Formats: sequence, C-alpha cells, structure tokens
Amino acid sequence: MKLAIVIINWNGVELLKKFLPKLIKHSRNNSIYIIDNNSSDESVDYVKEFFPIVKLIVNKKNYSYAKGYNIGLKQIKEELYCLINNDIEVTKGWIDPILDQFKANKFLTVAQPKILDYNNKDKFEHAGACGGYIDYFGYPFCRGRIFNSIEKDNGQYDHDSDIFWASGACFFIKSKVFHELGGFDENFHNHMEEIDLCWRISKKNNKLQKKFIHSSTVYHIGGASLNYDNPEKIFYNVRNHKWMMIKNSSDYQTNTLIKIYIFIITVLYAFYLLLSFRFNFFKAVFKAVFSKRNETIKYSSPKNKIKYHYRKSIITDYLMFCRRKFSQLK
Repeated sequence: MKLAIVIINWNGVELLKKFLPKLIKHSRNNSIYIIDNNSSDESVDYVKEFFPIVKLIVNKKNYSYAKGYNIGLKQIKEELYCLINNDIEVTKGWIDPILDQFKANKFLTVAQPKILDYNNKDKFEHAGACGGYIDYFGYPFCRGRIFNSIEKDNGQYDHDSDIFWASGACFFIKSKVFHELGGFDENFHNHMEEIDLCWRISKKNNKLQKKFIHSSTVYHIGGASLNYDNPEKIFYNVRNHKWMMIKNSSDYQTNTLIKIYIFIITVLYAFYLLLSFRFNFFKAVFKAVFSKRNETIKYSSPKNKIKYHYRKSIITDYLMFCRRKFSQLK
C-alpha cells in the first residue's frame, strides 16, 4: 500500500524549517507532498532549495484547510493519505504501526496516532489526543481531553481503540473513500471538517473502521494557523457544529428538544463570554448562530446504526458530574 504524506501550508516557512527535516528522516520510502495555499513568505522557495525530494503543489489562493486539501489531493494518486499539519514533530517509527494495520485490515479506513503536546510532552494535545468521540448533541471530545481538561499521558490509553473521528492534525485516510465522499466540506473552511467527514463515513457503511493506534506517536504545537485565543476559532467551532448536526444527525432532524438544548447551551456560553468581558468572543458566537451557508444544507440519512456515538451529554457530565477524564464517563 503506497502512502502519501501531505502537508497543507500557508506562510509556515518557520514551521517547515523546524519540523520538515525530521518528517523526511522518519518517513523514508514514502512520498511527501506539500500543498501550499499561495504563501507570501519563503515557504515554496525554501522547499525547492533545500528539499527537492518533497513534491510541491501550489494553489492559486489561500483556500484554507478544507478546500486547499480537496484541490491538492486530486493530484495525488497514492492509495493512502496521511494529512499532517506543518506544526507536528514525528517520531522514529511513527508510520510503521499504522501502515501495518491498514495492510492487515481491509475495513480500516481512517486512523490517527497518539497526539501529545509538543511544549509539554507528558500531556495529550487538545486536537486529537487518543482519538475522538461525539456526544448525543454533537459535541466532540477525546480520549485524554474533554473540553479544556487535558490529561497527562500515563499510559492509560495505550491500547488500540475504535473511535468516532480522527484528528485533522494527523489524519490517515484511504484515498478512495476520501474522494467517493467528495472530500472535506469546503463550507466549513476550518475546524470540524474531519469530524463531519468521519460521520459521513459511518453513515456510508458502519463496517468501515476508524481507529486510534497507540504505538504511533507525534507531537503537536496546536493553534499555529488559528490561535486558541482567536475569536475566529470560536466562530468556526460554533457555526460548524450547527452545520454538522443539520447534515448528519437524524435525531437533530426529528427532535426539537435537541435544537432547543443546543441553542440554550450556545446562548449561555455567549453570555458567559460577555460577563467575562470577552466581547469579541461574544460577538463571534452570535455571528455563528445566525450564519447561513451559500447553499441549502441537505440531510443525508444513514444506511445503518452509527457506532461509537456517546448517547449522553458530555456537557452535563463535565459541568454537573465533574467527569473531566474519559475514563470517568459511563
């Protein structure tokens, strides 16, 4: 099985200088591509000069994560993609355990490694940790990270596990399935597009497996393209959560109480931000609530029962029952 390791990049020359040499060193015999979203810095020239082995695809505009990948991946023919952020440090042997499982299991479709914090290497990283799940109301969380409660890695999740979604920071997917489903939803722009895609994979065929593979480890800085303290990040998270539920949740389509619950949670969150004097964040939430897509969002019904869906409220568990670790969930 041929693997293409694909980095999306925009004005990330300093990150490429920091992380690309180790990626090349520890990814021998696998093709490496950079999809550049029309960078205005020296990214393209740097790669051409110092790493001619890396294949460059240069987009005409900054198309963001979703559309940038969709355009670039049409030019990449390998059977398996690893979509990896430019702010990730890989480790020796990181590819082998994942490739071995893809070769041994024809149903394996999506996978992710263990993602730890580059700046605090004994803790999980916010974007992915040990694989993602989603609750009844569409709120995502991870093994090792629930909202802003991030666990230390003490080996508690050192076993392979079926997951609902894999992190877009380091996202392995069979190319055939990616293209059959039309790739990422380009309306999402940034954030949750990988969760939406994983949800659509489950709806397509629940025999298609998504796994966390514990014996592969990478380290992620996080927030390199959009900082965690940026109101724009809040906007995309709130807006894309709404769009994802409209597209994928049969319960959201039929149960008005779910819509009311989500609306109340969103309003309470907005006023929490207001009372915290974070006015730009408050505005971002309300902008997200009332945002509309360019085209009508069409719900597609699943062909099967969706697996690995947490059938409770992670917000209730977190706030009312103080369940801050994945292992504490019932």
